[in-house]
Amino acid sequence: MSPKLPKPSEQAREFFSSVVPDQPNVKVKPMFGQLAAFVNGNMFMGLFGDAIILRLPEADRAAVTKAGGGPFDPMGGLPMKEYVMMPTAWLSQKRTLNKWIARSLDHTEEMPVKKPKSR
Repeated sequence: MSPKLPKPSEQAREFFSSVVPDQPNVKVKPMFGQLAAFVNGNMFMGLFGDAIILRLPEADRAAVTKAGGGPFDPMGGLPMKEYVMMPTAWLSQKRTLNKWIARSLDHTEEMPVKKPKSR
């Protein structure tokens, strides 16, 4: 049985929406009861409960983890290796958070465009 996913609060949803970069190539979509932001079809940031996760290269994930972040393991035992949870303290440090969001967006924009799956 899969673990129950945490539900984000309305405040967390509003905060997430306020920090997603306002760019025409960025799309926000609901995902498993959470919110996620995509660029070129690839997720670069998401909301998991009240936590923000970002897709970052390995060296940046290590830096975020050292600063108090952690692995993103939504299913318990199967961490998503390209993602890291932001330190809770950074949620009140918008300049720091925005810097890391920009790094995530830049990193993900370098990836090949992900084409939608046919139904």
